[in-house]
Amino acid sequence: MIEVRNLVKKYGTHLAVDHLDFTMRSGRIYGFLGPNGAGKSTTMNIMTGYLGATEGEVLIDGHDILKEPEKAKRHIGYLPEQPPLYLDMTVREYLEFAAELKGIAREKRKEQITEAEKLVKIKDTEHRLIKNLSKGYRQRVGLAQAVLGFPEIIILDEPTVGLDPKQIIEIRNLIRGLARKHTVILSSHILAEVREVCDHILIISRGRLVASDTPENLEKMLGEHDQIELETDAQPSQVRLILKNMPGIESVETRTDSAGKTWAKITEKKGEDVRESVFRVFAGAQIPLLTLKATGTTLEDVFMELTQKDTVPKAFSDKTKREEAENDAGSV
Repeated sequence: MIEVRNLVKKYGTHLAVDHLDFTMRSGRIYGFLGPNGAGKSTTMNIMTGYLGATEGEVLIDGHDILKEPEKAKRHIGYLPEQPPLYLDMTVREYLEFAAELKGIAREKRKEQITEAEKLVKIKDTEHRLIKNLSKGYRQRVGLAQAVLGFPEIIILDEPTVGLDPKQIIEIRNLIRGLARKHTVILSSHILAEVREVCDHILIISRGRLVASDTPENLEKMLGEHDQIELETDAQPSQVRLILKNMPGIESVETRTDSAGKTWAKITEKKGEDVRESVFRVFAGAQIPLLTLKATGTTLEDVFMELTQKDTVPKAFSDKTKREEAENDAGSV
């Protein structure tokens, strides 16, 4: 659906985007991550036709966004971080204006506007002035503008920034709903949000793609070992004795909290999952477990590892190179 090939963007001597290559396929929610200044917003603006590229190309369903902008943009709906709203218009007036700009046929506008309003749940506010709406509802209006015409690709730049927790949950649910019929590209600084919503994540740093995979696979690639935490009333020495020489366990650390409970952190050998065995051995010893949970590398750990260091860990570097080679082969 989207192919980015050897994309470069320079501002004078500053290299904002450094030979980016990636492919986004239909029917997924993509998370687009990067620290401030990494080139993330610049890349998204090039993908939507707001900016030109110094080198390279962006193909939207086979159409070059720079050479065939009208054909390419028919496939894209875009919600910038600051939605381009006209505050003195009513919601309905604004969406009618947006529909005209998008070239939606006059006889189809009413039906499509109503469908977009229902999709993002703003039908009951259509006659209110946008300036009188809360930030959450203004964001919904911007989202309705993005989905108007029902393009195959919806690009959302920081869609939940500045919203309260209830509004964030509502927007996340809307995004999941959109993914049933659209490819969604989501840019966000809220890593927990990306982890929860997205099927696939791309991370860029210093203008280059440093990782591209599912959230689960990214976390596995960084972590050499998985860990388990457990809580029990047993003494630390008793816990260590029970777990001593147990297959699949690399090491055990214990501590006692202020309530007198024993916490143990179990580091598993690579590729092992000993949770069931741990449960059974404590049950056999008639010692109840108050907590038993898997812990390990988080998306935050991955993000920091990839964006705060000068070199990319070999596991990520090799994976990214393989994907780039596969994309090149598929484009021939």
